[in-house]
Amino acid sequence: MSMFAPVASRPYPWPLSGTWSAKDTALIIIDMQADFLHPAGYFAAMGYSVEAGRAAIAPTARLLSALRPTGMAIFFTREGHRPDLSDVNETKRRRGIIKGAPVGAEGPMGRFLVRGEKGWDIVPELAPVAGEMLIDKPGNSAFHATDLDHLLRNKGIRQLILTGVTTDVCVHSTMRDANDRGYDCLMLADCCAAGYPQLHLATIDITLNEGGIFGAVAQSTDVLPAL
Repeated sequence: MSMFAPVASRPYPWPLSGTWSAKDTALIIIDMQADFLHPAGYFAAMGYSVEAGRAAIAPTARLLSALRPTGMAIFFTREGHRPDLSDVNETKRRRGIIKGAPVGAEGPMGRFLVRGEKGWDIVPELAPVAGEMLIDKPGNSAFHATDLDHLLRNKGIRQLILTGVTTDVCVHSTMRDANDRGYDCLMLADCCAAGYPQLHLATIDITLNEGGIFGAVAQSTDVLPAL
């Protein structure tokens, strides 16, 4: 298995081990779903812009094209709930009501954040292919109430490349959880987005704090030369 060069990331060259490969690293694409990226989806119904999220699709697609031939493990996550909403906690339910977009409410692409609905699907530009893993999660972190950690450890994964939406919520919740579990994380800023630019930038600043307390940050164009 070929070893890749370190990535020119901040605040340290990633990974901390000095080298990485397709065998010990996984790409995780978080919640790039219609409900978060389509103007008629759940995120837009709450009043947030989807423009930044849509701008992250193209660089993520280019990254996928570069990493798929290496045989690297690729995971997609989808935030969504059971049709009977039995896995929606009361806090999340009430918050959705206040924002005017309750989980399970009818939208142009079906019920918001409900598994099996059109809005729950990964956008076509990033559709998973055979052999790529789908992690369905009921919360923010991809580790919450899922078997992601078990799958990663079974594959011998030590490093994670994180992309997706939103930078400040699901991406960073996953990054924090992964950090506590001992994974060395790299967030790709151009492949992530938030509802407001300042939230995206603030999350990057938090990540870089204390010498990269949660991991490192780079652009997708920094990864490609390392291959």
